[in-house]
Amino acid sequence: MPDSPPSLDPVQLGAYFALVEVTSLLRHAVEQQLKDAGDLSYVQFQLLARLGDSPTGSHRMTDLADGVVYSRSGLTYQVGLLEKADLVERTPSAEDERSVTVTITDAGRELLAKVLPGHVEVVSGLLFEPLSREDVHTLAGLLAPVRDHMRSTPPRSATPRRRKG
Repeated sequence: MPDSPPSLDPVQLGAYFALVEVTSLLRHAVEQQLKDAGDLSYVQFQLLARLGDSPTGSHRMTDLADGVVYSRSGLTYQVGLLEKADLVERTPSAEDERSVTVTITDAGRELLAKVLPGHVEVVSGLLFEPLSREDVHTLAGLLAPVRDHMRSTPPRSATPRRRKG
């Protein structure tokens, strides 16, 4: 008799659906705020935020793709849009001639500063307001090992490219 397919118990299923729903609702609200405040997509905001948090204001394209879990081609497109808007600039990497470095511009920093307060307000109001400080610590403690487990395998952007035959 064949083995039955793996299944989730009711508690696991409930946790999974709650996580997916919370993530979807939060992302929708964040995306709307970013669009209204700065005409940014969620991915563009993530890119500017990562660059803005970097001591140098720069990252290699591959590292950005891994960090925001986005395809190389999708990231190239999004960075191109940000570059057209003078929010970032691309240059060849000083360490590796095959790599491209993306650097946030002063205009990118200004836009990030403009949209960040509303972003924090949405995240705080929707995600953290109904939780106690202890709940937030618990949530962070629960999500960190899950994130680390998921990140333990290389992201798609870090997998070797297939060669066309």
